[in-house]
Amino acid sequence: MTTYTYSEARQNFAAVLDKAKKEGKVLIKKRDGSSFILSPLPLAESPLNVRGINIDLTSQEIIDVLKEVRRR
Repeated sequence: MTTYTYSEARQNFAAVLDKAKKEGKVLIKKRDGSSFILSPLPLAESPLNVRGINIDLTSQEIIDVLKEVRRR
């Protein structure tokens, strides 16, 4: 885990965020002795974001199935 002083972290904030993203977390120490860990949050993924499946149907076959279902 990389350690930064508060001043270093403040002056190079974008680089510190990149480092936290790459390494998982970074430690930031203040002059008064307090320390903080900066870590990225996992990306929230939509439950509607599902992988597709390959059903090997042509467009015309899909249209024919839809027409049949609508007739019912």
